[in-house]
Amino acid sequence: MSLSTVPLEALAPLEHADDLVHLLERWVERGWLRSLDKAFVGFLHELDPQADPLVLLAAALTSHQLGHGHVCLDLFETLNAPDFALSLPPEGDLSSGVMLLPSQLLDGLDGAHWCHALAASPLVALAVDGSAAAQSRPLVLSGKRLYLRRYWTYERRIDSALRQRLAVQETVSADLPQRLNGLFDQPPPNGVVDWQKLACALATRGAFSIVTGGPGTGKTTTVVRLLALLQAPAVEQGTALRIRLAAPTGKAAARLTESISQQVRSLQVAEAVREKIPTEVTTVHRLLGSRPGTRHFRHHAGNLLPLDVLVVDEASMIDLEMMANLLDALPAHARLVLLGDKDQLASVEAGAVLGDLCRDAEAGWYSPGTRQWLESVSGETLAGSGLEQDLDASHPLAQQVVMLRYSRRFGEGSGIGQLARWVNQQNPDQARQLLDAGSHDLFCLRLKGEHDRALERLVLDGQGADAQGYRYYLNLLRTSRPAAETPRDDPRWTDWARQLLQAFDAFQLLCAVRKGPWGVEGLNQRITAALLKARLIDSDQQWYEGRPVLMTRNDYGLGLMNGDIGIALKLPETDGGPQVLRVAFPRNDGQGGVRFVLPSRLNDVETVYAMTVHKSQGSEFAHTALILPDALNPVLTKELIYTGITRAKDRFSLIETRGGVFEEAVRRKVKRLSGLMLELGT
Repeated sequence: MSLSTVPLEALAPLEHADDLVHLLERWVERGWLRSLDKAFVGFLHELDPQADPLVLLAAALTSHQLGHGHVCLDLFETLNAPDFALSLPPEGDLSSGVMLLPSQLLDGLDGAHWCHALAASPLVALAVDGSAAAQSRPLVLSGKRLYLRRYWTYERRIDSALRQRLAVQETVSADLPQRLNGLFDQPPPNGVVDWQKLACALATRGAFSIVTGGPGTGKTTTVVRLLALLQAPAVEQGTALRIRLAAPTGKAAARLTESISQQVRSLQVAEAVREKIPTEVTTVHRLLGSRPGTRHFRHHAGNLLPLDVLVVDEASMIDLEMMANLLDALPAHARLVLLGDKDQLASVEAGAVLGDLCRDAEAGWYSPGTRQWLESVSGETLAGSGLEQDLDASHPLAQQVVMLRYSRRFGEGSGIGQLARWVNQQNPDQARQLLDAGSHDLFCLRLKGEHDRALERLVLDGQGADAQGYRYYLNLLRTSRPAAETPRDDPRWTDWARQLLQAFDAFQLLCAVRKGPWGVEGLNQRITAALLKARLIDSDQQWYEGRPVLMTRNDYGLGLMNGDIGIALKLPETDGGPQVLRVAFPRNDGQGGVRFVLPSRLNDVETVYAMTVHKSQGSEFAHTALILPDALNPVLTKELIYTGITRAKDRFSLIETRGGVFEEAVRRKVKRLSGLMLELGT
């Protein structure tokens, strides 16, 4: 009898390991589990042929959860609502009736019994067991949470490193109040706490600090002033600090480089101090010295980074493994400052480190001592701020976290800002009212079906009198092209490319999913066809002039990072010679530089008329349009909607393919399972 014809009722998966393996095979065939999850079970079964099926099932589900961004498997939460906790069957799988569901499989199983079976297994180490034998076991059980050993180790490394840093009290200069007042000479409106000032003050006294806040709250402004605050005394003493700036992606690094360059030029500090504040931002991978083809880096605990201060922007995108590697490579004396929006989507890989660490940020939870010190050095008052107080010292991490709350970009009159707030507060009814009312910066398009041409009109021409779609940069490509006789090394070619790259940022279509008619793959094909029909591009073959492409992985040889966007352009190969395609990418130098790359050298790129919301993190566009699919999907959460909305600077459009999906997504919140905050303070 073949695998696919084994009747479900004949299987006893929790009693016989072979039956469990058969069931897992069926789940893999249906796309419920990854082949990797099944292979992991096979590996464990080889290690222990007598393994309890309950242990093998837990291992499969733990591996499955990693694929969904969770660091561990919560055994009791899984038993309470198996199908929901595991996203099995995947939403949209309508024929699940022919398959044994996790809820059916686990029905009646007792959590304590499951934990006992795991604790008794030679494949599982208890978290409290530090013996040499336990160190070699592939699974770790910590209370009711089951980990793959590697991820348990990452979590413990981060926990240990942060404990050490939170215990450090840095020496604060006696003239800190005067220096703060000199840097913050334009306070927010009356009655608004200057959280930027408080963030700078707090960061001076610890080896680790976090500054979180939404778009326009001034995270970059804050960190530039913080660097001036730290660097000025050091320069005056003749021992300038070695400061490095990093971000998870090339796009985020380029944006921060440009922003910091502008901020540093306007700083009211001595020229000697300004010269020692870096403006170039690198990627975290490049900073650590990634070794292609391995998980290892040049800098680690045995070869520390040569720096005194490290600032990491867009920290919400950093996964558990990368954060562990980063902390390993930091010298003990170095300060670490994380910047990011805690409410954005978490990293693509497992973990939600910034979200975990900022769990108390909104409430504050400062101790009386912290509050008193902040008020004394900043001149601000926290009375009436609505913050909770930590009276029993149970929130040590919260003492080094500041949430910026006043948005200079999205004020009271901003529809984008208000929509982002309603979504973030999981209030779909208010969000819908705002969308239906419309405003100068909000637009909602409801498609009547898959073939509704309103989508093409929006993508090509934008929405509103001064809006731009993709027609804008493609028309500019033709009308502003330098004359054919322009020499190859003439700066006009670079200026033209820079102008087009900036024009492309005027509009971006974002998707929640990759597959299907409302996903990245289907929409890129559809938009390409519409542009060809409108004669805005000359070809729909792989490479053509005007094709925008997104780097999908780092290429250190070319100096291009995952997330970088380029445009294919025709340039003369020699003076007066024929024109050939080159792909123009912005340099991460803050000076508006451009690099040109032959298409044949780009192996890891995809067309980017449409991109996923995940890929858009670290980017901003004048007009952002977010299209939602016509069916619920595990990725549709309030974090995804919020992240899509906040990519827009001037205008946001929601494109709906079916009513109700937006509301359901806003009601759902990402809950990534980890144990990171349990000992650091919750």
